[in-house]
Amino acid sequence: MTPSSPRCLSHRLIRLLPFVLLTFATPIWAQSSLELTVFDGASGRPAAAAAVTLANEAIGFAAEATTNDQGKARFLSLGTAGLYSVSARSADGAAEAAAGEISLRGNQEAGLVLTLRPLGAFDEEIAVDASALFVNTVNAEVAATLTAAEIEVLPVEGRDLTRALYRLPNVTQATGFFPEAPNVSINGASSLFTSYLLDGFDNNENFLGGQKFAVPTGFVQDVTVLTSTFTAEFGRTANGIVNATTRSGGNGIAGEVFYLTRPGQPLDSETPYPGRDLTGNQVKDGFERQQAGFALNLPLAADRSFLFADAEYTADAKDNLLTSPRLGVAATVPGDNRFLYLSARLDHRFSDNLSFWGRLNRGDVEVESQGGGLEGGVTFPSAGSAQDRNSVLAAFKASKVGDDLVSESGLQWSRFRWNYGRPLGGPGPQVVVQGADGATLAVLGHPGFVFDDLEETWQLQQKFFLRRDDHTLKLGAEVLHSDFALAGGGNVDGNYLVQLTAAQEAALRAGGFGPSLDPSDLPANVRVLDYAVELAPNSFGKAQQQVGIYAEDLYSVSSRLNLSLGLRWDYDNLSKGGGDAEDLDNFAPRIGANWQLDDKSVLRGGFGIFYDKVLYAVYSDALQQNSTAAGFRGQIQELIALGILPADTDLERVLFDGNLTANFSNVPYLQGPGSAALQGQRETIFSNERRILNPGGYDNPRSAQFSLGYQRQLRGDLLLSLDLIHTESENLFRLRDLNAPSPYPIDPGNVVPRTPAQADASRPVAPRPGGARSIVVSETEGSAHYKAATVALQKSRSTLPFSYRVAYTWSRLRNDTDDINFRAQDGNDFAAEWGPSVNDREHVLNGYVEWAPLPAFQLGLAALAQSGQPINRIPDGGLYGTTDLNGDGRSFGDAYVGNSDRQPGESRNSDRLPWSYVFDFAATWHFEIAAQPLALRMDVFNLFDRENLSGYANNATQSNQIQAGPAGSGIVRRNAGPPRQFQFGLTWRF
Repeated sequence: MTPSSPRCLSHRLIRLLPFVLLTFATPIWAQSSLELTVFDGASGRPAAAAAVTLANEAIGFAAEATTNDQGKARFLSLGTAGLYSVSARSADGAAEAAAGEISLRGNQEAGLVLTLRPLGAFDEEIAVDASALFVNTVNAEVAATLTAAEIEVLPVEGRDLTRALYRLPNVTQATGFFPEAPNVSINGASSLFTSYLLDGFDNNENFLGGQKFAVPTGFVQDVTVLTSTFTAEFGRTANGIVNATTRSGGNGIAGEVFYLTRPGQPLDSETPYPGRDLTGNQVKDGFERQQAGFALNLPLAADRSFLFADAEYTADAKDNLLTSPRLGVAATVPGDNRFLYLSARLDHRFSDNLSFWGRLNRGDVEVESQGGGLEGGVTFPSAGSAQDRNSVLAAFKASKVGDDLVSESGLQWSRFRWNYGRPLGGPGPQVVVQGADGATLAVLGHPGFVFDDLEETWQLQQKFFLRRDDHTLKLGAEVLHSDFALAGGGNVDGNYLVQLTAAQEAALRAGGFGPSLDPSDLPANVRVLDYAVELAPNSFGKAQQQVGIYAEDLYSVSSRLNLSLGLRWDYDNLSKGGGDAEDLDNFAPRIGANWQLDDKSVLRGGFGIFYDKVLYAVYSDALQQNSTAAGFRGQIQELIALGILPADTDLERVLFDGNLTANFSNVPYLQGPGSAALQGQRETIFSNERRILNPGGYDNPRSAQFSLGYQRQLRGDLLLSLDLIHTESENLFRLRDLNAPSPYPIDPGNVVPRTPAQADASRPVAPRPGGARSIVVSETEGSAHYKAATVALQKSRSTLPFSYRVAYTWSRLRNDTDDINFRAQDGNDFAAEWGPSVNDREHVLNGYVEWAPLPAFQLGLAALAQSGQPINRIPDGGLYGTTDLNGDGRSFGDAYVGNSDRQPGESRNSDRLPWSYVFDFAATWHFEIAAQPLALRMDVFNLFDRENLSGYANNATQSNQIQAGPAGSGIVRRNAGPPRQFQFGLTWRF
C-alpha cells in the first residue's frame, strides 16, 4: 500500500478528525430546535412578518423572531430544561395566537402550527396546550415519547425506565440470550442492537448491549423511542434508538424524598415459577425490595445557573435453598442485590447566545449469587459470587448562537466495568465434591470462571447549523474511542473434581460444617479425578474507534412542505476483523418529506439507509476462543487449501492465543501446577470448538427503512397517528462452522440419528491434537424483513381530568439469524432458518388511562395484549435417544441461543404460544401533614393474576419458546410472566 493510497489517506483523516473538531469547538450547550408555522385564520394563508415570542420562565429565557414569507420562524439550539410558551401576533397587530406547555427532548427538531385569530377571541383553538400533543411538521421520523408526567402516572416496577418503554408503539419486552440481556426490543429485533442515548450521548454497554448507566425514572425529563427513518444525526444503529433527556434545574428550590417497597409474600400471588429481579436474574422465595432516594432542584443564580441532583438506592433481599442431605446440610442462604444511582446536572447560561451544561452519573450495581438454588442446590456459600455492573459518565455540552450560524459541541467520558463472577470469598480454587457413587454433593470455593470486562470511552461531538433563506443546513461529526480489556476464561487457581470415599463422606457429615464448608475442610488425601487450570490468565482487548460524519439540509419548500435531505458516513475499525481493510463504504442517505395538509394534519414519508456498529463481543469472542497451536494452525491451512477460506488469509491476523483450559488427573489435592508451568499443553489440548477472526472482515449491518405516516390533531388535546413501516436488513451477524460435517437430511417418517463419529468423518478437516472439531467464524451474511402498521390515539389532560394513550400495532419480522451466536442447525444451511424472529409478535394492543376523579386522587390503568411469541420445536430426546440428530455436536453459542437440531418436519419457530394479557393499576392519594405535601401510592402489577407464557422479558433457554416434539404437541411450562405483585410508595415533595 503506497502512502498516497485512498485507504491510507482515510486512516490519516480518521486520526486527525478529533483534533479538527477540537479546533472548531466553541463553548458548548443545547440540542433542540423548534419551527413555528403561523397561518392567518381568516385566509388560511401563511402569516408573513408576524412577531413571535418564545419564553421559558423556568430558566428565564426569552427570544423573538419574525416569520418569513412562508409564515415560518425557527429557533435553534434550545435547552431542554423547563417548559416553553410561544405567542404570535400578526404584522398589523389585529390577530394573535399562543401555545404553552411545550417540552423539548434532546436532539429534537420539533414543529408547531399556530393559527391567528382576532384579538380577544382566545379559546381552545387559539391557546393551544401543546404538551407533547402537537403534530410533527418538520421531518419523517417515526417516534413516540413518554414525558416525566406520564411516567409518574404509569405503573412502573422499581423506578426502572425500561419498564415504561413498552407502553410505546413498536416496543416490546425482549426475549434475550442470557439472563442480563437488554429487555427492550424495537421492531421485533434483537435487543443487543437497541441503541441507548442519554441527552444525545452514547449510553451503550458496547460489549453485549444494554445501558451503561441504567437511568432511573427520577432523573428523566422524557424518553423518546425512535423506531424508523430518523435523521442523519443519528447513527451507529440499524435498529431503533432510546433517547432519554435528563432533568434540568430551574428557578425556585424544589425537590422530593421518596420511599418505595415491594414487600413480596404474602401479598404477592403465589406461583410455582421463578420471577426475575431488575437485572433479569431469577429469584423466588423470600424476595422483597426496598428503595429510597431524593431529587433536588437548586437555582444557583436566578435565570442563569441551575443544579439538579438525583440519588436512588435499591436493596433486594432474596433467599436460596442449600440442600445436600448426604452432608447433612439443609439451610436457607440469604442474598442481596444493591443498586446505587447518583446523578447531577448543572446548566448555566452565560448569555442568551452562550450556554453550557454538564452532567455526572455514577452507577454501582451488585447482584449476588450467594449459593444454593431457587429450589435447592449444592453450591455452598464459599463458592458464591457477585456480579458487578459499575458505571461512570461525565458529559459536557454547550452552544453558541449567532444570527445565521449555531455551533454545538459536546464531550463525554464514560467507564463501565462488568465483573460477572467476582468470588465473594476471594481468589482460590473451585472444588466440586462427588460421593463414592458419583453424585455431586457440594460445590466449594470459587465460581470456577472469570469474566471481568472493562470499557473506557471518549466521545466527541461537533455540530453546526447554518441558515440560508429557506434552508437550514446541519453539519456534524462525532468520534467514539473505546478501550476494552477482558480477563476471562477458566479459574487461574484451578478447578478440582474430587471424589470422597464412604468414610470421608461420613466424616464430613459428622463434622457438622453445615453451610460454612469450604475446600480446606476436605481431607488432604481426597482423590482428585480432574484438575483444570486456565492457561491465559492475562486480560486482553482491542480499542474500538467509531466515526460518524453527516450533512443535512432541512429545506422549507413552502409553508406546508419540508424536505429533509441528509447523508451520513459511518466507520468502525472493528469491521477489519482478521482482514486488511475496514468497511469504508457505509454511506447512508436519508430523505424525508413532511407535508402539512392543513393546520391540524400532516402527511409524512421517509427513506433511509442505516448502519450498525460491530458489537465488541463479536470481536472479543473471536480472540477469547482462538488458538495459535500448531494443530489448529494446520487445520486453518488445510481449510485455505480446500478453498473454504480465502487463499490470501493471513494466519497472523486471524489467530490469537485465547483462553484455554488444561486438564489433569491424579494431582495432589490443592497442589496442582499453575498455568505458567503448563503452557506447553497448548500444543496438545483438543477443543470441541475454536474461533478465528474473519479473514474477510465484517460488513457493518445495514438496513433500508421506508415509512409513511399521517397525523391529525383532532382537538387541542387529542392526537391521532398512523404509521406504516417497512425495513429490509442485511449483513446481520451469525456463526458459520468452517469445518461443518456434511448436511444430514432427515426423513420425518424414518428418523435415524447420525453418530458424532459419523459426522466427524464427513468434516472437511479431521480433528487433531491442538486443534478443534468445529472451527467457527462470525460472518455478516444474515438478513431480515420487517413490516408494521401502527395506529395510535393520545389525549392529554388539558381540558378534562383524564388522559389516555392507546396504540395497536400489526407487525411481522422474518429473519435467518436472531443473535451473534446464531448458527444453522445443519450444515450451514441458513436458507432453512428463514422464519419468525424470537421476538416476533403479530398483534400488540397497548394502552393506558389516567383519571383524577377528585383533586387529591389519581388513578391509572395500563393494559397490554399481545399475540404469542414463536416456539422453536426441537427433537424429543426421550423418543430418539438424543436431541443431536445430525451428530454435529453442541456449539458454544447453543448455551445461549438454544438453537439445537429441530424436530423433523418442523421449520424454525413454526409454533406459537398463546396470547398474553396484562393489566396494571396505580392509585395515588395526595394529602398534607403539617402543611407538607405527601403522596401515598400503590401499584398492582398483573391486576387479574393471569398466567402468561410469553410477552415478558425472558432468557431464551429458560423460556417456553423452546419445546420438544412437533407443533401442537403440547407445552412444558418452564416459567411464566410475573403473577400479581404489589408495590407501595410514599413521597414528600417540597
